[in-house]
Amino acid sequence: MTKILLVEDHEELWDFLSRRLRRRGFEVVLAHDGQQGLDVARAERPDVILLDMNLPVMDGWTVARTLRGQEDTARMPIIALTAHAMSGDRSKVIEAGCDDYHPKPVDFSRLLGQIDAALAARQEQG
Repeated sequence: MTKILLVEDHEELWDFLSRRLRRRGFEVVLAHDGQQGLDVARAERPDVILLDMNLPVMDGWTVARTLRGQEDTARMPIIALTAHAMSGDRSKVIEAGCDDYHPKPVDFSRLLGQIDAALAARQEQG
């Protein structure tokens, strides 16, 4: 079963996303701040990380850079979730180490496509 780590601090969003992802057959693990997200990523070894960029304790930018900088987590696919949808924001999250970008509010069907693409790219890398 594909494991997704959802790092999100807003209860309504993590509740909505985790329920819908589980209905699609994914195993979902949750973290509610950036430090917890790092810790859970290291412990759970998820197949994909959905990472809110505006988190308490440690922001998503720092989480992404930290994950990319460590050998055991460097290849985990990260999809940034952010309310920032300004021009240039996509390139900023890619520079921070994310593989893809999904603006809020979440378009669930589009997000599923991005998850599938991240999983396919990870399989191609071996």
